Amino acid sequence: MFRTLMLLALGVAMSPPALAEPPLISNDRIVDEHNMTLYVFDKDTTAGESKCAGGCATNWPPAVADSYDKENSHWTIIKRGDGVLQWAYKGHPLYRWHLDKKPGDTMGDGINAVWHVAKP
Repeated sequence: MFRTLMLLALGVAMSPPALAEPPLISNDRIVDEHNMTLYVFDKDTTAGESKCAGGCATNWPPAVADSYDKENSHWTIIKRGDGVLQWAYKGHPLYRWHLDKKPGDTMGDGINAVWHVAKP
């Protein structure tokens, strides 16, 4: 039994992480690979730099990029203070809102007058 559990644990540890896809534009807003709305934060005033860390990042998880993802003219990848790679659009880091539950939800829009749906 112990050997079986160890093999299962080893298999989980060796499985690759879920692959993140670059953001997309859908219905005049920027969304992730699951068509979940992405947001921008007014306090991100320096292009390519995220000001949302700690508890902020718990509620507003970054739109994570993989090391093999490629940038293009509008889509860039920034390195956060915690080392996580994050997608940015025209220099603005992109985030998810933890209370959006299904594609099309935009419940984070306007929160504290500093969070907004990301638009092209």
